[in-house]
Amino acid sequence: MEKSDFRSGPPTFKRVTCVIEPWEDGVRVIYDIVGTRGGVTHTEWSGRFDGRDYPVQGVDTALTNAYTRIDDRTYDIVTRVEGIVEATARVTVSPDGQTITTLTTIRNRQAGNIVTTTVYERRSPAG
Repeated sequence: MEKSDFRSGPPTFKRVTCVIEPWEDGVRVIYDIVGTRGGVTHTEWSGRFDGRDYPVQGVDTALTNAYTRIDDRTYDIVTRVEGIVEATARVTVSPDGQTITTLTTIRNRQAGNIVTTTVYERRSPAG
């Protein structure tokens, strides 16, 4: 997390494990998030690069992600909560495939948009 930038304050988690894998003409994403006070939140979703909304499993609201491919290493995500756009993200995979950088803009009506940068580095299965 040292390379990540959380402008809205410290993250609300201790550790995140993320698996991103090809799925049909898109991606399948699995998150296991360990909160700062413990407990694990498990979410997963799959979506094609067609700009349509796909539901996120493991949350209590009607949350969807829509994916659009920009190029071979970049795609955009539009996140909607109850049908309203709440966040957008640009995901970029490094040329060597070892790092994913996500630039996320979260819509915040009171404080204005919040922009965060999250960097994920590939680890070996044992590490």
